[in-house]
Amino acid sequence: MRIVVPGEMIADSPKEISYAYIDGDKTYSSVVGLFSEQDLRLIPLQGPYVPITEDVVVGVVEDVKFAGYNMDITSPYKGFLLAKECGREQFDLGDIVLAKVRDVDEVKNVNLIEPRKLLNGEIIEISSVKVPRVIGKKSSMLEMIKAATKCEIHVGKNGRIWIKGQNSATATRAILKIEKEAHTDGLTDRIGAFLKEQTGDINGQ
Repeated sequence: MRIVVPGEMIADSPKEISYAYIDGDKTYSSVVGLFSEQDLRLIPLQGPYVPITEDVVVGVVEDVKFAGYNMDITSPYKGFLLAKECGREQFDLGDIVLAKVRDVDEVKNVNLIEPRKLLNGEIIEISSVKVPRVIGKKSSMLEMIKAATKCEIHVGKNGRIWIKGQNSATATRAILKIEKEAHTDGLTDRIGAFLKEQTGDINGQ
């Protein structure tokens, strides 16, 4: 992997790569990050969470209105959840809610749908640009952590993560280790070894 900066060419042909853009017949990085030429993967090293349609986020209710709820989604933009999207569910200030981004309008209002209240868990926050590493390819990293710790874990694309289970401390340490070492190679093997050392099990058996 090599460090790239915004505007740096990363491919001499048009490639659909996250955090990159195509200009003419070449592809350029739009972020400061680490680029792997082998698998055309660009990992941002910094930046705030910018909501995208279909993102799953973990929000906190920060204001209750007649029409719905204002949600803190760890973004420069606030989320809003219409009361009619909640069915019979009602939320209070400080409630933790898993929801999906329905759309982001032209003035950056973030409209949320499909809310689910998360109860009795713990919250940690990491850089949103490191979330793909926590999830892993086809959710492989996240599933490994769940299996080893027997924890229920919901990872928001906004970098807020909810964890519930007796081994939540181990799950938390594993996730923070991933955040710290997200830019390095061989991360999956190291996390597997860490989980095995902590729990004696990385396969959920």
